[in-house]
Amino acid sequence: MRSKKIFSNSPGGMVKHTGHTSSNVGAKHLGLALAVVMTGVLITAVDTTIVILALPEIEKNLHVAIASVIWVVIGYLLIITLLATQVGKFGDMYGRVKMYEMGFIIFVIGSALCAISWNESSIIVFRILQGLGAALVTANSGAVIADLFPPEKRGRAYGFNAVGWSLGAVLGIVLGGVIVTYFNWRWVFGINIPIGIFAVVLAFRVLHDNAQRVAHKIDFFGMITLGLGLFGILWAATQLTSRALDASVLGYFIGGIVMIAIFALIEKNQKEPMLQLSLFKIPTMTPSLLASLFQGLGNYAVLFLVIMYLQGARGLSPIHASLLLVPGYIFGGFVAPVIGRIVDKIGPVLPATVGLGIQVIALLIYAHLTDTTTLWLVVLASVINGIGGSSFFPANTTAVMKASPKELFGITSGALRTFANVGMVFSFSLAILVASKSISRGLAFAIFVGSTNLHAKTAEAFTNGLHSAFYVSMGLLVVAAILSATRVLDGRRHKPLPLSTETVSEPAVHS
Repeated sequence: MRSKKIFSNSPGGMVKHTGHTSSNVGAKHLGLALAVVMTGVLITAVDTTIVILALPEIEKNLHVAIASVIWVVIGYLLIITLLATQVGKFGDMYGRVKMYEMGFIIFVIGSALCAISWNESSIIVFRILQGLGAALVTANSGAVIADLFPPEKRGRAYGFNAVGWSLGAVLGIVLGGVIVTYFNWRWVFGINIPIGIFAVVLAFRVLHDNAQRVAHKIDFFGMITLGLGLFGILWAATQLTSRALDASVLGYFIGGIVMIAIFALIEKNQKEPMLQLSLFKIPTMTPSLLASLFQGLGNYAVLFLVIMYLQGARGLSPIHASLLLVPGYIFGGFVAPVIGRIVDKIGPVLPATVGLGIQVIALLIYAHLTDTTTLWLVVLASVINGIGGSSFFPANTTAVMKASPKELFGITSGALRTFANVGMVFSFSLAILVASKSISRGLAFAIFVGSTNLHAKTAEAFTNGLHSAFYVSMGLLVVAAILSATRVLDGRRHKPLPLSTETVSEPAVHS
């Protein structure tokens, strides 16, 4: 039966209603659809952790400079950050499911190319292509769920989506350790190919575009200026991890600041800016997005810091270091759906804020590790951190999507990804700069990428530097918690925007 097509004006442009809603979809189909979305989140989560453990082998095998090898990670995250809102627009314009499926295909192609990389430039370029696919997947996943599930069931759906992230992170850590120890590092990327192909086939069978279409314009100037600005600052920050401040580093930093200032001016005069400024007029939206940014800035570095501690100060191998972190992701995976149900009943503010508080406790434990601490304490802190993260992510995602107009689901989901990823890409550089105060930055960086271990005489000094980094991360998470808690006040001061119940409902993820 053909669906009835109705066109109407909306704040985002011309909207095409297909006449389908989530209520028409059977429970079995919803379950399969959610499984496909979870697979997309899982496979992109795998690549945020699995590559970390492969960095030493990539550095040696492809003769990558030690100060450049981290761009294998940062380049991937940076391209997702720049494209998240724009590919979210593509989802609103051409179909979120279509863009989601295209993201899978590009991700698989990028993975295959990364597996056959031959030098420094090729691995970084192919990781950027892989990041394009991941951007299409992650920016549209939250919107696909919002299209499929009614507002009162989205918290649970986002909870299961967070399970996909936890499982992906676990697989990334375990597989990364196993592959690096027993196989060739190229399988770190090659393993994505069969999983991705299976997911693409399943997506074509069970996912269908039922959402309205919205006409948008792509903000190319915004993307270019923000990209140059973030690159300049990131380049300066990563260079500082291995060398002293000089005119070149300072020039990149100042140039990055100038480009971000230009970006801000451009956004004020754009009809459809890269960051949809009208979103920030929606009550609770601004603190939710900023909470995501500060959570990423404070907590994404924790994985790096703990691995540095385990491999550097404690001298563990990649596989042994990674296995100690697995319980945290497993517990987080169990907790996320439960928190999702709680969010559906009591709202997202309390679970999100409490989750951030729990993560602060985990970091406090990490901040007291020494070179003789029992490793079970690392496992305990990992579990606490996993529970906290699995409380924050589905709750915060639900809060953002609940506040978003339905016709802007794609843009809103992309905006959330942008804020989270800006925090993530700067988290590493900030952590390394703080952690390396006790020893040379070059040595600290080498420990992170696994190129060297510490001798006993420097292990204690380096661990003290890690303590400082954990305290800084704690401070950032406290800021995120305060921002999250202020949403209670926003909800009491402001009434919802005058949109119909069809357009107001409950962005997604991460780490």
